[in-house]
Amino acid sequence: MDFQKTADIVVIGGGVVGAATAYYLAKSGRKNVVLVEKNTVCSGSTGRCGAGIRAQWGLELNCRMALACLDTFEQLDEELGLPTGLNQGGYLLIAYKEKEWEQFKKNVELQHSLGINTEIFTDVKRAQEICPGVAVDDALGFTYYHRDGHADPFLTTFAFQEAAKRLGVKFCKFTEVTGLRVERGEIKAVETNRGTIECGDVINCAGSWAQDVAAMAGIKLPNWAERHEIFITEPVDPGVCPPMLMSFSGNFYIQQRPHGSIIAGESPSHEPVTGYTATVHSIASIARTVLKLLPRAKNIRVVRQWAGHYDMTPDAAPILGETDVKHFWHATGFSGHGFMLGPVAGQIMTALLNGDTPIIDPTIMDYRRFERGERIIEPNVV
Repeated sequence: MDFQKTADIVVIGGGVVGAATAYYLAKSGRKNVVLVEKNTVCSGSTGRCGAGIRAQWGLELNCRMALACLDTFEQLDEELGLPTGLNQGGYLLIAYKEKEWEQFKKNVELQHSLGINTEIFTDVKRAQEICPGVAVDDALGFTYYHRDGHADPFLTTFAFQEAAKRLGVKFCKFTEVTGLRVERGEIKAVETNRGTIECGDVINCAGSWAQDVAAMAGIKLPNWAERHEIFITEPVDPGVCPPMLMSFSGNFYIQQRPHGSIIAGESPSHEPVTGYTATVHSIASIARTVLKLLPRAKNIRVVRQWAGHYDMTPDAAPILGETDVKHFWHATGFSGHGFMLGPVAGQIMTALLNGDTPIIDPTIMDYRRFERGERIIEPNVV
């Protein structure tokens, strides 16, 4: 394919946020949209994530965004014309500490006020109705929302890509951004290892590399890449883990994909470690957690483990909006929630570039909040 030398809009990054943004821009009628990705689509954080989607948050902003994402995911297969692998087995959140349980009660009160009909209970038998055999006698309480679940990150991103291509978006893979040309405070071009693209607007959706891309335009982002590890088992019969099991104090998430494999992960020590190398320590730690919670999983074999990056911000909340460089925008810093929030982030960015009113007001997610000493405090994160 001939390299495109001009574009109205360049999207940097081929994860779900970039692909969704490119799609919604084209759907809104924007022409000459180009997405550049230094590797292949879905080769970074999106393709390495746990792929959970939940409306159970403790901050109204996040509840509204996540609810909008659920609404979007539930009709994406039909809209995009390809499957996304959506599986709504619900999230069973588990509290092990008193402070956490008290926060769950506040979260559910907020969720109910927003139309998210989360169950809250202390009965272990109810938890075992949702997840048969789960060993949670040491838990203080649970919340469960049946519309939560997970989807397939590869299928979802591929579906966005194909739908965007049908609307005219050009995808330039193996195209690494090497510089951004800024003149008189305004973005003018994206320089890549394949040539320069003269352009109108640029959207930085580069995930854990977003701070490096921003620096090319003289913008400092306080983001960093944080390595997380996951493993997947051989496929087994359905029903081993029907919901997404998750605990913030327990530091785990476990889900069973529709084809039977179990995916499980945990958070690291939160030190800024990068790289995709998986460790023996992590696989052993995650396996102990799975066996404690799901004793009947003891003979299931792990077939693969991998590492990926969260694109972290100091308050673990996204950065959306235009920068001090005119026509240079950010959609990054999702801190491990980019897959679930990606479709709505794409809709918000499209509205901002078109001068329309977004479905969610992103003003609070301005990157300058960190300089002002402001933080978005979300209690319901790992």
